[in-house]
Amino acid sequence: MRLLNVAVVCLLAVVFFNHDSLGQSSGDYARLPVTRVILYKNGVGYFEHSGKVRGSQDVNIDFTTAQLNDVLKSLTVLDLGKGRITGVSYNSNAPLEQRLNSLHLAVGEKPTTAQFLDSLRGARVEVRSGTETATGRLLSVDERDIPIKGDEKVTVDQISIVGDNGDVRVFDLTPSTDVRLAEKDVNEDVGKYLGLIASTRDADMRRMTISTAGDGERELLVSYISEVPVWKSTYRIVIPKDGKPLLQGWAIVDNTVGENWDGVELSLVAGAPQSFVEDLSQPYYTRRPVVALPANAMITPQTHEATIETAVSSEAVNGAPSAGNTAHAGGVIGGIVGGVPGMSQAQREFDAVSGAGGGSGGGVGGGYFRAKAEKQWLAADSLEAATTTAESRDLGDLFEYKLQDRVTIRKNQSALVPILQARIDAEKVSVWNPSQGAVLRALWLDNTSNLTLDGGSFNVLEGDAFAGEGLMDAIKPGEKRLLSYAADLGVLVEAKQKGSTERVTRVVISRGVLMQSTQEREENTYTIRNRDASPRVVVIEHPARPGWKLTDDDDKPAESSASFHRFRISLGPMKTETLAVKEYRPITNSYQVSNITNDQIKFFLSQKMINPEVEQALRKVVAQKNNIAALDAEAADRKSKVSGISEDQQRVRENMKALKGSVEEKALVARYVRELNDQEDHVQSLRRELADLQQKRESAQKTLDAMIENLQMEVSL
Repeated sequence: MRLLNVAVVCLLAVVFFNHDSLGQSSGDYARLPVTRVILYKNGVGYFEHSGKVRGSQDVNIDFTTAQLNDVLKSLTVLDLGKGRITGVSYNSNAPLEQRLNSLHLAVGEKPTTAQFLDSLRGARVEVRSGTETATGRLLSVDERDIPIKGDEKVTVDQISIVGDNGDVRVFDLTPSTDVRLAEKDVNEDVGKYLGLIASTRDADMRRMTISTAGDGERELLVSYISEVPVWKSTYRIVIPKDGKPLLQGWAIVDNTVGENWDGVELSLVAGAPQSFVEDLSQPYYTRRPVVALPANAMITPQTHEATIETAVSSEAVNGAPSAGNTAHAGGVIGGIVGGVPGMSQAQREFDAVSGAGGGSGGGVGGGYFRAKAEKQWLAADSLEAATTTAESRDLGDLFEYKLQDRVTIRKNQSALVPILQARIDAEKVSVWNPSQGAVLRALWLDNTSNLTLDGGSFNVLEGDAFAGEGLMDAIKPGEKRLLSYAADLGVLVEAKQKGSTERVTRVVISRGVLMQSTQEREENTYTIRNRDASPRVVVIEHPARPGWKLTDDDDKPAESSASFHRFRISLGPMKTETLAVKEYRPITNSYQVSNITNDQIKFFLSQKMINPEVEQALRKVVAQKNNIAALDAEAADRKSKVSGISEDQQRVRENMKALKGSVEEKALVARYVRELNDQEDHVQSLRRELADLQQKRESAQKTLDAMIENLQMEVSL
């Protein structure tokens, strides 16, 4: 059992709420409402706040920590009167432990009453318990067990006080004990501590304070980007009995920024501008090394070299920035946002697309400013007349829907807002794709409007009833797209492919190269059966395979995509039609004519890859090659004989050296000399023959080269 000191807890609460260190009262601050919102598809939004400030008034805007990171990259503040912005501040989000370390109180995040009082040791306090009162310095806080009945004990905290006369008084900390801090500095430290503890109740709320200075009432404009949910598109396609279908576009918008949107100008921009998250609002700490001082820490005076050349600053080139009325935190959004001081409201609402208004800031994109030109949609029927839509325009790679009416969306609520309405050209068809197991009902939509349709879901209403729904990608003006929404049970499609392939060859001989072009052909047959009592338009999506082409005698497809050729077939009630799609794939093989042999010619003939005319031309080339080969063989024979005679002459000379000084020397030398003379005569004859063969070989080679060069043929088989 433990007794809690309720009186001390109440005392601490009183100290906190009476503490005056939190700054000005809320009456000294102004709040700027949101007046303009632009939402992007990449999950960020551009926000404008505008309102009046008077004198040197501060303005508060609340953000979450996640929002604050984007705000610090893109915040722009403009005082549109004769005032100026003196500063922008926000509460720190350093870890609580780090912030507590900066206090004089050595107390943790969740102390008990005894631990809290123990951190105040040495402070001057006044203690009252019943009729007893003591004033002095707090010595210690101890625990003591007090027996109450038998072996039962209760633990109480006791506080020891050293009085001014040196006596020590001890009081039990019971609910009737009152402890008052008698020192102003300690009281302020306690207030700061409790303020930090209280801030953890709303740890994710970050309040930004914008300080202004000036005279009189002025207009203040604040703009920034912030993380928001991605807005979604959804469409309704109404198919009337007569006339063009009606397309209605809606956007689902979520307000999660923690502030009401009351009568804001809302624009929705589709696209993917680059954006990123950078944790700028989080304080960072680094560990610094501890370096011991040297024994002799005297510093020797020194001189520094003179400057030779200075860097030219951008301010010196472009002019110094104007002082006073613009405060940035990470960059300007699109140059001057919302106008300049002294600009009228009508001028600020002008659409400065050339750069003075819209643009990008913080890596994401600012907003596009107000355009007064509004498109008036002619009412085709009551449904069109009942809906007010948005103005659409292209912004380069992006496109924007600007709502013509102001929008009100409360915080943490969502809304469905109209973005477009137009009559479009759309044909109702049935689509068959080999990857699908069924024929699908679809609209072959031709975006004849001048609007870009953002990607999203759609549903189709036909005959005053729901007909189906599907998904669509973004569609630019003038683009055609198939939008499937239901299964068509009245159409059957059967696909067959021919098992055999036909090879058609064309042979071209030019510049010594034989090129053989082969077309591998394939035919696919689609049988389409309309079992319904109403006519059908069927679109067959035939795969567009890499390397395959449609033959010239085929019916041309209505259109082709990256993956399919689309053929359009009209069927009457209970009718059957057949579609034949013929394709070919060209294959080319090349051969050097000078390398072709008789065996290759035989192979070409066996495979019916050449005709007799080509065979005769190739045979002449091979015959000339054989003639050159025969001359080469004769020349090799002559070279071999010369080499043999040279070896025999070397043998004779070695024998003559061995006969020196012998009785038979004279007779044998005469004999060997005769042999050498005869062999030398034979060698000379062989060399003349070899020279003659070489000339014939060169002449035959020139003939072959000319034959190959002049051989030009083109034969289709």
